[in-house]
Amino acid sequence: MHILVSGLSHKTAPVEVREALTFPEHTLGEALTSLTSYPHTNEAVILSTCNRTEVYTVASDIEGGQGDIAKFLNSCHEAKGCDITDYLYQHDSLGAINHLFRVVSSLDSMIVGEAQILGQTKEAYSHAFEVQTTNLIFNRLFRQAFAVGKRVRTETDIGENAVSISYAAVQLAKKVFSDLSGKSVMLVGAGKMSELTAKHLQSNGVENVLITNRNYDKAVEMAKTFNGKAVRFDDFTDEMAAADIVISSTGAPHTVIRKDAMKKVMSKRRGRPIFLIDIAVPRDIEADVNNVENVYLYDIDDLQSVVDSNIEERTREAKEAETIIKQELQEFLSWVSSLEVIPTIADLRRVAEQIRRAELERVGTKLGELSAEELNAVNTVTSGIINKLLHEPMIRLKQSAGHKEGYLYVDSLRHLFALDEDEEAPPKQKAPEQVKNMSPIKNEYGTGR
Repeated sequence: MHILVSGLSHKTAPVEVREALTFPEHTLGEALTSLTSYPHTNEAVILSTCNRTEVYTVASDIEGGQGDIAKFLNSCHEAKGCDITDYLYQHDSLGAINHLFRVVSSLDSMIVGEAQILGQTKEAYSHAFEVQTTNLIFNRLFRQAFAVGKRVRTETDIGENAVSISYAAVQLAKKVFSDLSGKSVMLVGAGKMSELTAKHLQSNGVENVLITNRNYDKAVEMAKTFNGKAVRFDDFTDEMAAADIVISSTGAPHTVIRKDAMKKVMSKRRGRPIFLIDIAVPRDIEADVNNVENVYLYDIDDLQSVVDSNIEERTREAKEAETIIKQELQEFLSWVSSLEVIPTIADLRRVAEQIRRAELERVGTKLGELSAEELNAVNTVTSGIINKLLHEPMIRLKQSAGHKEGYLYVDSLRHLFALDEDEEAPPKQKAPEQVKNMSPIKNEYGTGR
């Protein structure tokens, strides 16, 4: 059994390639069923977001499993006329598990520390679970991956600091007002950055949105998006007094908000603080506006300095996250190893019992007629000898399951006692049989191509 992942992301492929290989939610069931119909693929999960598409599988062997994924992806993207071969990455065994843990911890995200990827991975697993393309290995692996993501978010501060201009603006606004619930915002200009910032503000409790733009129709259109009110551009400074937060991004070649206008606005507000975010280049707001009492002005350079500082902080926190991932990797490998140890112990006891019974039958005629009490004593003594001989090796074998090279003990024991050569041995348990060929997973980090 081998765990594999193949995919592409914002790190390896441009958006036009990523959008050519997506799996909308309504297509996932059929895609997963198709994938698990390939000869070497036993379990499958497909993670498809705007920044990545990844196919995770449990395969009977690496080469065959990777071939299955390649054929599957080829069949999916051929119709879209886009060659994705050069953009794909592949990981197997421990490398694949390490990659999954880093993905759910948002260490592999475009914005390190973002929280959305954990929920997206949970949804991907849920789809696979519902259509029954996950089993013993992935049910355990993905649940542990979610625990990893939770640990990283609770035990580190990786998601606490703003690392986008729009989010940084919201964090600064919260410092000014403490609580944004019930606050009003005015968008001067209707660009994407203004829209994204407004979304963050609304998610933090901003209720009233005013939108102004030189193209009034566009202001009306955006007002519908935010359930707000469109304001004609010639009148926006009169309406600004109703806004606690102003986000300006017009693309104008000159300033559109000046100090004299802000004095009038603050007179109408009776000194109540107002927060101005100028994300335009060239700037929309006159620098002297910041000298008006209770006016807090931040331009894009101010916000970028916050972002840069917080990126450095997240990088430091990411190192702590990597430590957590290593711990969780070891725990998962211990579980996998235990699946191999359990049937080995059972097989060894079975072989020992067969030898004991065979020897008793061989010498039975020499012992003569034994009473029930004497026969019980012989069985007790011989069973005791077997148990005492096997006790210490079994303890050490169980302990070795948690070590990186633990599989060597299992393989050696099975070879020395010929446990895999007993043709009359009963079939092993279903769960361990799935992992009987899993030795490649025990490399330090597997392979990644």
